[in-house]
Amino acid sequence: MNRYTLSALPIVLLALTAGMTTAASQTPPPTPAGKSQTPKPSTKPSPSFKFAGTSWQLVKFQSMDDTTLTPDDGSKYTIEFLAGGKLNARIDCNRGIGTWKSASPSQIEFGPLALTRAQCPPGSMHDQIVKMWPNIRSYVVRDGHLFLAIKMDSGIYEFEPIPKKK
Repeated sequence: MNRYTLSALPIVLLALTAGMTTAASQTPPPTPAGKSQTPKPSTKPSPSFKFAGTSWQLVKFQSMDDTTLTPDDGSKYTIEFLAGGKLNARIDCNRGIGTWKSASPSQIEFGPLALTRAQCPPGSMHDQIVKMWPNIRSYVVRDGHLFLAIKMDSGIYEFEPIPKKK
């Protein structure tokens, strides 16, 4: 053996010994005869939110650098989820249609929006929302609010339900 192999040998032995000690300390206690300690996989699918038939208006956008953008009127920024993966949207002074899909719980993707092209007033969140729209990838429904997260932890849109008209 050359001198490099010999000098590395104590380090390798130390690592192996530490690994065995760690593995031994993580070994679960013995179980009574006939009882399995491995949990059985659930046969129930994870619950996912039923979007079709719901309508939401924007409360705020929270970026990961702690910038918060709040619309002057949340009813100018709405999403109406329709059956068949279709949606209607209002983004300030523009209206549009698009698609959505949720292939698994907490995951959502939006297709391109076909929007009208009116010039929204200064201070509008229109441009920011349209730019981020294709990057929304996940959701959480908590306390009755819908949170849509942008990939790579860029930010989160918070929506509240639109009250049903009587």
